[in-house]
Amino acid sequence: MNNISSLAYVHPEAKLGDNVIIEPFAYVDRNTEIGDGTRVMTQSTVLSGAHIGNNCTIFPHATVGGIPQDLKFRGEDTQAIIGDNTVIRECATVNRGTASKGFTKIGSNCLIMAYCHIAHDCVLNDHVILSNSTQLAGEVEIDDYAIISGGALVHQFTKIGAHVMIQGGAKIGKDIPPFVMVGREPITFVGLNIVGLRRRGFTSERINSIQEIYRYLYQSGFNFTQARERIEKELPETEDRNYILEFVRTSSRGIVRGNMEG
Repeated sequence: MNNISSLAYVHPEAKLGDNVIIEPFAYVDRNTEIGDGTRVMTQSTVLSGAHIGNNCTIFPHATVGGIPQDLKFRGEDTQAIIGDNTVIRECATVNRGTASKGFTKIGSNCLIMAYCHIAHDCVLNDHVILSNSTQLAGEVEIDDYAIISGGALVHQFTKIGAHVMIQGGAKIGKDIPPFVMVGREPITFVGLNIVGLRRRGFTSERINSIQEIYRYLYQSGFNFTQARERIEKELPETEDRNYILEFVRTSSRGIVRGNMEG
């Protein structure tokens, strides 16, 4: 049984799962889906194109599925997709996609804190945390378990790797490779996210292996192309090594600089 307040508006064509809670003064538009056990709190807004998973919570004044703030948008039918067990806190906004991808997507078990903005065609994988007032421009991609601290600004088309920790207030205009911490002004590589990796069960051996890769990239005196070639020749092949090398190789914006490389 669903619990829908008589003071809420739910379009008759909206698709609701079981045990959905819609609180007073919430607005749920047509062409929307809300999964089992999800709670849409008072004065939150779920607009056309929003597809929200199971056991999510949409806090007051948050908006999911707003049209893109992109002058190229022509009213195409696109989506804003939210995975299971994800929390969207107060006043956060998640815009739907444009013709570029057709969707904006947030994965499962994510936490989007108050006043964050996720623009059109962004893709966030699972277990991502955006702290208060973080702002993502269009087509940003963020991999699993990345944490972006409060007030960060992320340039369009930027990619952020898995298990990354980013300092609050950072201005991110370069790609951030996986497993690292970045901070300072201008933003630079400052080391591995060792605490985060240990919390997620990475062994000391695995951490040391990742650390050796980043010594080549940031402390060897080689440029990134040379460092990548040396890593391929001199370090044993692992899943982590391949992921880092592929990330660096395919980075269209270039990866963040360090303060110790040549």
